[in-house]
Amino acid sequence: MTSQLSRRLIGRLPAAAALATSAVVWVVLLGPLAVLISQVSPHSIRHSLGQPGALDPLWTSLEASATALASMVVLGTPLAYLLARGRLKAARVVEAGVVLPLLMPPLVIGLLLIFLIGQAGPVGRVVSGVDPNVFGVNTFFALVVAEFFEAAPYFIISAAAALTTVDERLEQDAKLLGDRPLRAFRRVTLPLAAPGLATGLAISWARAMGAFGAVLIVAYNPAGLPIEIDQTFIANGLNAALPFALLLIVAALPLPLILLLWSSRTRGRRTIPVVVSVEM
Repeated sequence: MTSQLSRRLIGRLPAAAALATSAVVWVVLLGPLAVLISQVSPHSIRHSLGQPGALDPLWTSLEASATALASMVVLGTPLAYLLARGRLKAARVVEAGVVLPLLMPPLVIGLLLIFLIGQAGPVGRVVSGVDPNVFGVNTFFALVVAEFFEAAPYFIISAAAALTTVDERLEQDAKLLGDRPLRAFRRVTLPLAAPGLATGLAISWARAMGAFGAVLIVAYNPAGLPIEIDQTFIANGLNAALPFALLLIVAALPLPLILLLWSSRTRGRRTIPVVVSVEM
């Protein structure tokens, strides 16, 4: 009897340990958010966000992040597809180039971007020479570029992993039935890889909205929400910056949450598309 009871207790230990670990992780990850919400009062929100022009950084961040995300989809999806299908001769070198920004501190990325869009390097002089008020440092263009460099690797890596899971033979079957390569990708590959692509978009959007290190160096103006939080914290203290921090969370989280929920639901009921039409 005692041995049976001991075995039952031992059998329940992994579940109890997993539950305890999950609780600790939730407290560590969500604790600061709970503290933030408890420290921000409706009065402080109205006082900070009700000032003229207080919401301008929000619109700047939303517009810049949306532009950066669209650029990631347009430029990153073909690259992710080529990496997933192994159609690049120097695939390892390209992969290293994609991963490299993840390994560098964001402040270092900002310093390097000065050579790309500033007057410090030959490329930057050419780019900013077109119109320094549009393509130079401390412009909306610089903000988009900084967010792109900080967030694009997350999308490309996630997209390549998602596209790798799609059997290439399905694309070949669609082509044999008359679909052009682009149409086969749209009808077969894209629906199957969509959950993984959505996950990559969710992570990239959140990363772009919260980009700070590189932005601080090359795009201090126009100020997005992360820069506004920094400026307000330095000028007026912690309590004045908290409403802007809460605003950033409210603005950045809905899209990732929707995409992640849709991705998790879609993975459970994913089916293989059947090509029934033939176009000659």
